[in-house]
Amino acid sequence: MRFFAEIAKSLGAEAGAGVQYTVVEGQGGYFQNVKRLDTFTDSLIVLRGRKGGVRVEGRDLSLGKYGGGDAAVKGEIFKVEKL
Repeated sequence: MRFFAEIAKSLGAEAGAGVQYTVVEGQGGYFQNVKRLDTFTDSLIVLRGRKGGVRVEGRDLSLGKYGGGDAAVKGEIFKVEKL
């Protein structure tokens, strides 16, 4: 989480304010500050944080890791939308 906190600080954003993420094209994505999983299908995953959340749309989506505030989403991600 330190990596995201440093980026947020340098951009003047509040670290930990919501779900933060990095997407690797064609591979999946890594999400931090996740408090719960609202929706899980192979084409849609909704992750909620303490403040806000994200809607992840794609194809062949699955969870690699989920716990401790982190979630790794595998598959082809087409779109990530903040909620």
